[in-house]
Amino acid sequence: MATIEVGLRERPATPAPAATPTTPHVRPPNRRQRSRRARREAALFLALILPNAALIAVFVYRPLIMNAYYSLLNWTLGSDTATFIGLGNYVEFFTSHEAAQVLGTTLVFTLATVGGSMLIGLVMAVVLNRRLVGRGVARATVFAPYVLSGVGVGLVWSFIFDPTIGVLSGILRGLHLPVPQWFLEPPLSLTMVIIVYIWKNLGYCAVIYLAALQSVPRDLLEAAALDGASRLRTFWSVIWPLLSPTTFFVLLTTMLSSLQSFDLIRIMTPLGQGTTTLMYDSYLQAFGGYNRAGYSATISTILLMILLVMTAFQMRFLERRVHYA
Repeated sequence: MATIEVGLRERPATPAPAATPTTPHVRPPNRRQRSRRARREAALFLALILPNAALIAVFVYRPLIMNAYYSLLNWTLGSDTATFIGLGNYVEFFTSHEAAQVLGTTLVFTLATVGGSMLIGLVMAVVLNRRLVGRGVARATVFAPYVLSGVGVGLVWSFIFDPTIGVLSGILRGLHLPVPQWFLEPPLSLTMVIIVYIWKNLGYCAVIYLAALQSVPRDLLEAAALDGASRLRTFWSVIWPLLSPTTFFVLLTTMLSSLQSFDLIRIMTPLGQGTTTLMYDSYLQAFGGYNRAGYSATISTILLMILLVMTAFQMRFLERRVHYA
């Protein structure tokens, strides 16, 4: 009987695992290295921030502090001596019959110019956001008045409103309509300045709103269109809430600009016939023949306080209604 030998097959030898390269142990920076790096970063920070901080301190905060100090003096412009009277200038301003008129004019001018610039600017932005022929030229035309000199704009519009040789008076006479005396009647003078100010500054609001409209997500607009929403409904329910950060920014900047408006009022109504705001009254008290530098500083300080209070109010209460997401 033949014997059958069955050989056991040897299993192939498994290769040995490759040796993994050992990474060298990196020591964390010690306390001395960390402090040295912190000192270098602090020195770099100070080198970058100190020049700007010094310029702001010299040309912004120092004049504010000096103006607040001058408001406590009875000082005639050009005089070598001044008398410290404390809050006497403030008491005189708030007890005078002109205070209510100046504050009322400032309020009307600010509300009209801010509201008009934002409303018309938003409408212009919505129109310029569509695909129109010559859209680029129209955008440049709307924004151009904002970069023009206020003095030049005031001179041109003074000629337009001139009741004798003005362009507007010629048109009104051609239509057999009465020509208003824009420069003699205080309500008309204020209306004239408000119209010119809105015309000059609505381009700023339009450009800011236009940039915000172009950043609205397209998928939201397409979803509103699929749901059958009208253009007005889409704007009010979708676009307008997304414009709240832009509206807050425009409101804050235009309000600060309106309260500090000077050039148009100075050129179009040099004597302040019904257009005497706080800013222009401060100028008239110092350089308009009164030469009351201390009293002028008082009005400027009051204007500064109003700006700070209104800015803090907007940052505290109105920003809650802003949707950043």
